[in-house]
Amino acid sequence: MIDPTIVGAFLTGVVGPIAILYLKQKYDSRKQKSDMITEALEVSGLINTKIEHIKAEFGADRVWITQFHNGGHFYPTGKSMAKFSTIYEAVNVGAASIQSNYQNIPVNLFSKSINELLQNDVIEISDFKDETVGTFGLKYIADENGCKSQYLFAIKTIDNKFVGQLVLDYTKRKTKLDVESINNLQVHASAIGGVLAGHLELK
Repeated sequence: MIDPTIVGAFLTGVVGPIAILYLKQKYDSRKQKSDMITEALEVSGLINTKIEHIKAEFGADRVWITQFHNGGHFYPTGKSMAKFSTIYEAVNVGAASIQSNYQNIPVNLFSKSINELLQNDVIEISDFKDETVGTFGLKYIADENGCKSQYLFAIKTIDNKFVGQLVLDYTKRKTKLDVESINNLQVHASAIGGVLAGHLELK
């Protein structure tokens, strides 16, 4: 027969600390998940406020942000497949939402526009019907979305990593933005890059 004293000592000395460690790890895990959700909501709030402000300041009908991400792997190499998704969107009354249409899109489908942004940070399309204006393969998308003018800005982190795109759409009328507006929007894109970079580092 096992001595009750030994059993008690075992429970106190071994099982007790293991149970405490288990509960602590479970608590830490829950706290970490809670902190991650809180952080994501804070970032979302900041960026949604920012794009609503951009929409109002520059008279756009739709402002949206895409982010690049790993969307799977190629067969048989196993290499990551680069994609982008529309993560944030602000839309005026009367303009259609396009967020659900652009999820998990392979970057190669938009290689012309993405390469242009990578190199030059800005794409200005004041009139999609003007054949002298470069549209970088975006015209057919503009036609689908009823977009008359579009401005795209590279979102880059402080260490120059290209993480997404800020896009302004004008659906009601053609709009030509001046140099000052373009410069201000680049500043806004940089600010968004800073917010996203902080969030990515903490994830």
